[in-house]
Amino acid sequence: MAEPTHKPLRPQRLTAKGAATRERIVRAAAELMHTQGVERTSLDDVIAVSGTGRSQLYHYFADKAAIVDAVVEFQIEQVLGAQEELLRNADSMNGLTRWRDAVVAHNRSLKGAHGCPLGSLASALSDSSEITRQAIARGFDRWEGALRTGLQHMRQTGALAQEADPATLATGLLAALQGGYLLAQARRDATSIQVALDTALDHIRSFTR
Repeated sequence: MAEPTHKPLRPQRLTAKGAATRERIVRAAAELMHTQGVERTSLDDVIAVSGTGRSQLYHYFADKAAIVDAVVEFQIEQVLGAQEELLRNADSMNGLTRWRDAVVAHNRSLKGAHGCPLGSLASALSDSSEITRQAIARGFDRWEGALRTGLQHMRQTGALAQEADPATLATGLLAALQGGYLLAQARRDATSIQVALDTALDHIRSFTR
């Protein structure tokens, strides 16, 4: 079915019911785009899964691009909210190990499938929309910042040697995590993410006292 390209007026303020409907649409779109990809997710798919009508969908979103933007914002908050909670006490090697254990356990429960929601969006959208790329990059910056905060605390307390660079170590740890997600997704095996994180943590451990 052809997807309309008109851009209907949208309300400046949403009622509680309207906000709930909009969130239901975004959640459905986020789940579909994560499990089957952005390109393969149609507006008809979103309508069917969210249980909304076409006129309802176009009341809140001008087109698929607007839904994609909302999904990016939603996934950043979902992923970073969960990660920041896990990283709240990751200011020691024991804390980082507990974070690693939680990430690996969750990935293993999915048998490695689907990868990182934010990483998947980065792969699908970063080369097609500069605005979207920047939004996703800010999400990764926030994630890296949460990792860096714990490492900075470790250096301040003397648990990490002064020559260690928390910013560099945080970048390496996030890169290991995203690479692990990608390999686990391709192999349907969480071993890849476990090995990637263990290797990155071993490097950090080399700077501990």
